[in-house]
Amino acid sequence: MTASLPRQAEPSDTPERPAESPGRKARRRSLTLLIIVLLIGVPAGYLMISAAQSRDSGKDKEAKYSSTGLAAGWPSKVQRRLYQVNVPHPADQLAYYETNNWKTSRLYVQFRTTVAGLDSYLQALGTERADLKPNDLTIGDRDQKITGWDFTGPGPWSGFTLKQKNPAPSQDVIVNMSDPTFPMVYVVSRTVP
Repeated sequence: MTASLPRQAEPSDTPERPAESPGRKARRRSLTLLIIVLLIGVPAGYLMISAAQSRDSGKDKEAKYSSTGLAAGWPSKVQRRLYQVNVPHPADQLAYYETNNWKTSRLYVQFRTTVAGLDSYLQALGTERADLKPNDLTIGDRDQKITGWDFTGPGPWSGFTLKQKNPAPSQDVIVNMSDPTFPMVYVVSRTVP
């Protein structure tokens, strides 16, 4: 017994398609290639860019959170709002450092401002310059050691402590008026979560 071979279909009544012109064939192939590049290349490129940004972000965060001591620049808006440290404008010689643990979080900030800026800062705390106590160094040795602050230089130095009920932050503030036009302000704001 021999196996029967499949029979070829009989030609249909539809007319044959005309042969494709070389120009149309090239356009169709180009369009197909473009679609393939877009479907594969764009997502692959996006993934490469995203991975590079993610890796860079992790390195930036690692550097930021592994640093010790004051870092030059403005604290973030979130930090300023959370710790209620309203740095006035204008301000320069800005530096900050944040520490967190399960018990207490602290934001250390220093800045130099104008007399009007100092008044604005104190007003935001609900105090005024008259509330500053001469030679009252309210920032303790522990906090001075962390930041490297030294309050033994030329003064006059004055300070006060703003105590607030948790979770509102309490603040220790010291002002150096050795340059009466541009006072230097040191703040330790601490909050208990």
